[in-house]
Amino acid sequence: MKKTEVDLDEKSIQELKNIVKSGKRAVREVTRARILLLSKSGKGNDEIAEILCVNRNTVLGVKKRFLEGGLKRAIHDAERSGQPKKYGDKETAEIIAIACSSPSGGRKRWTVRLISDEMKKRGFEGTNRESVRLILKKTNQAMEKKNVVHTDHRRGIQKEDV
Repeated sequence: MKKTEVDLDEKSIQELKNIVKSGKRAVREVTRARILLLSKSGKGNDEIAEILCVNRNTVLGVKKRFLEGGLKRAIHDAERSGQPKKYGDKETAEIIAIACSSPSGGRKRWTVRLISDEMKKRGFEGTNRESVRLILKKTNQAMEKKNVVHTDHRRGIQKEDV
C-alpha cells in the first residue's frame, strides 16, 4: 500500500499540538489532529488506525482532505447547506398580512389555527399551524428590535402622552 506523505511545517505542527492540548475542541478535531501528527512521525495508516481506535478509512480521509485542501480542511468539517426554506417571502408576507387584518367570523383576534385555515382557503395548501407559529414568532421578535421602523399607529407619541 502506498504511503501518503503528509508534509507539515513547524507552524502547522504547533497548531496541531495546540488543538490536541486545548481540551476545548470537538473530539473529531482532536482525532484528526492526532492522525496528522502521527502521519508526520512516519506511522502507517493501519498503525495510526490501531493507535487511535479509528477505522482505516478515517485515517485515509483525513490525509486526503489535508492533501486536497490543507490543514483547515483536514481538521474542520465542511459547511453544510441545511434544509431549504419551506416558505418563501410570499407565504411569510401573506401570513403577516392575515395576522394584521381583522379576523373573520366576529372574532376578536386571530389564532394560529385560524391563520393556518385562512392560508389554506387562499390556496397555500402546505401551510401548517407550527409553521405559522414560527413565522409569527420570528416576525414578533423582529418587531421588538430597537432599530426597526414600525407602522403600528399605537407606537410613538400618543395623545395621552402630551
